[in-house]
Amino acid sequence: MGYTDQRFDVNLSILFTELPLLERPAAAAAAGFTAVELWWPWIETPAPPQAGLDALKRALEDAGTQLVGLNFYAGQLPGPDRGAVSVPGEESERFRTNIDVAADFAASVGCKALNALYGNRVEGVDPAVQDELALENLVLAARAADRVGAILLIETLNKPESPLYPLVSAPAAIEVVDQVNAATGLGNAKFLLDLYHLSMNGEDLPQVIAAYADRTGHVQIADNPGRGAPGTGSLPLEDLLDQLKKAGYGGWVGLEYKAGDAPSAESFGWLPAEARAAR
Repeated sequence: MGYTDQRFDVNLSILFTELPLLERPAAAAAAGFTAVELWWPWIETPAPPQAGLDALKRALEDAGTQLVGLNFYAGQLPGPDRGAVSVPGEESERFRTNIDVAADFAASVGCKALNALYGNRVEGVDPAVQDELALENLVLAARAADRVGAILLIETLNKPESPLYPLVSAPAAIEVVDQVNAATGLGNAKFLLDLYHLSMNGEDLPQVIAAYADRTGHVQIADNPGRGAPGTGSLPLEDLLDQLKKAGYGGWVGLEYKAGDAPSAESFGWLPAEARAAR
């Protein structure tokens, strides 16, 4: 058990950001990883030119890296935004424009998990109106994900860093997962269990794992405090991942941490080189 028993992937939107996007898959491969994940890379547009999509596909393939997770369009991320599905007007329209673009790109590279960030509360808008819009958009996203054989992920973020984001507990995200599955009948909406965000919210991590491991479609980690690599904070990440495995989770564990001032490639010392390639 322990770290050597997990299936890790590198989040290329938070690690290797010292490099241009198209050079990051090769850098991850050079560090020994064969699986990667991404936030939506084109924050300015939900529908980039086909040439841009093709170039990213080539970069992933040339590096021998498998994309295992992709965010739908989520607004300015990194930045002030936390998704678009519940944000009325232009952002919601952008999300809808992006649904098939993201799903088709995922299909083209064999990615089986699409994450839809819920979006911040908007001042002056009734939360119930936002939640109704979110469900409509998430149903569309779940159907598109299903069309390409993928799951739809719903993520809890943390309140200190995302004070306007409404899904700041595991039960809040699970409730949305259940609503989407009830509305579609597809059962492909799953929980994205991020141990860093949940710990920042003060949740009982072993209890969350016991309650929701069977509804979890993807896991992400960073240490707390600091959102650094495992071992830079006080979270018992190795033990928590063991608990997830014992509870039946056999999916990917995304490394969504900050490397600090050093080059990203130097932030993987906690993980033996032979444990980095996907199994």
